[in-house]
Amino acid sequence: MCHAVVLGVLFSFPSYLYSAVPFRKARRKEREGEGAGDPKLYLQEALLERKLPELDMRQLVDLPDGLDYNEWLASHTLALFDHVNLLYGTVSEFCTAATCADMTGPGGRTYAWYDERGKKSRVAAPQYVDYVMTYTQKTVNDETIFPTKYANEFPAQFESVVRRVVRLLFHVVAHMYAAHFRELAMLRLHAHLHLTFAHLTALDRRFALLEHKETEVLRDLEVALRLSEAAGEAGGAGEAGAAGGAGEADDASPRRRSPVVTQPLASA
Repeated sequence: MCHAVVLGVLFSFPSYLYSAVPFRKARRKEREGEGAGDPKLYLQEALLERKLPELDMRQLVDLPDGLDYNEWLASHTLALFDHVNLLYGTVSEFCTAATCADMTGPGGRTYAWYDERGKKSRVAAPQYVDYVMTYTQKTVNDETIFPTKYANEFPAQFESVVRRVVRLLFHVVAHMYAAHFRELAMLRLHAHLHLTFAHLTALDRRFALLEHKETEVLRDLEVALRLSEAAGEAGGAGEAGAAGGAGEADDASPRRRSPVVTQPLASA
């Protein structure tokens, strides 16, 4: 079964995730006199609602019996890409080289871009996000990496590709929380952002896709949304493996615990 079929069968929630809220961009006048972002605005109790709060993310990301591991990763990667791309599109008008001269995350975290030759460069947030979306779109459309035709196989390095894509998407999510959460809240899309973050976090906790140093910038939000407690029940060891890369994987788990090696097109 190709991952396109898996998406259609298993991922009903992405198709209606945004159906209840029209996608309109925030009005520029709503931003007059305001800074680039409100520190930790996303931690305010009134804004901690999560779309579809009854959805158990642990069940959503748990690999079903008999389903190929790479198929499962491909399905979730595509869903996350669509959600992050849609959400950023609603606030992209306010993410400019002037307002977001650096690609930042919470707590002053700054992300640098690495090109195909491994050259590190500092770029403005909109340029960084454009690089992320262009790279991801090109990657998921590549039949040799994300096969959709019968009998085509996933490449041996597929998991490392997914790690890179998820890492870059996490950077975009982190930037939206750090610099554009106010606009998303005014558009009443903050609950959708929380759900996307919860999905990404659950996937990482289940399969140890991100290093601990990457996700620590939003650890306080995990706690506020009560994601850490749920993740700790099923994926506590995964966090340790992601942080140090030295944990032993369960025999029945497809999770691989080898350290993540920094690759071109990833961020420092």
